[in-house]
Amino acid sequence: MNVTVTGSVGNISRVLTEKLVNEGHDVSVVTSRDESAEQIRALGARALVGKVDDEVFIHKAFKNADAIYTMVPPSYGTAEEIKKVGAVYARAITENRIPYVVNLSGIGSHLSDGPGPAGANYHNEKLLDSINGTNVLHLKPGLFYSNFYGAIDMIRQHHIIGNNFGEDLRLALTHPHDIARVAFEAIHFRNFDGKTGLYVVSSEITGKEIAEILGKATNIPDLKWIEFPDHILFENLLKQGMTPEMANTYIIDMGIALREGRLLENYFKEKQNIPDGAISFEKFAKEFAEILF
Repeated sequence: MNVTVTGSVGNISRVLTEKLVNEGHDVSVVTSRDESAEQIRALGARALVGKVDDEVFIHKAFKNADAIYTMVPPSYGTAEEIKKVGAVYARAITENRIPYVVNLSGIGSHLSDGPGPAGANYHNEKLLDSINGTNVLHLKPGLFYSNFYGAIDMIRQHHIIGNNFGEDLRLALTHPHDIARVAFEAIHFRNFDGKTGLYVVSSEITGKEIAEILGKATNIPDLKWIEFPDHILFENLLKQGMTPEMANTYIIDMGIALREGRLLENYFKEKQNIPDGAISFEKFAKEFAEILF
């Protein structure tokens, strides 16, 4: 089967590509970076270098594909930019009559005016759902485990971790490899039809529990979860190298929606059981500790 994967060699797309190639699929991977092309070829896939908001390029990238994995790179840091990429994808899928699409959405995509990427994900889901003859599966992960790598210096130097919400808030978190596994199974087995959505959550956990588990794994037993004011967190994110747009879209606005209870309300009402094979936060904490040291 011919499969086109967007997302270059990111945390999800790299693992998805490996799994598809290992099962004999002919895989093309979209990347915006020439330097990633060699890594893609090393995986046994074809590298397609270009921008995901380039309509001509994406049309060619999707041509002759039997299935597509779509995601919007986080470098597209505003809701309007996310919607623009979604529209490019939708037109290319329509024009190329792609039969199967697995789309990376988000857990807050039920909110038409949602914060951060949530409202844009809602918009993009509706666009893909309007395409006749295409089966679409929207994957709705929680907050990524890998986001915590950005806190390594703070943990190591100050023995604190946190966000702009309190330690008792219950979160839905996801390991990127669980997303890759679910996406692979959907594409390989083509086990979905029509237009549908699926939550992909690896664990439900509070900030306090996160600090306790990471503290134990890293031998920092006094690690504490701190609720930062929005402006302080924003300043720290900029120091970590995030653009203002990315910091607001993916962290600040999402944190506000979490503490207001809006972002996860539908998940806790509708959630499926955490799937077999999900990577626990305890297992991730061991991966985290190896990087910390």
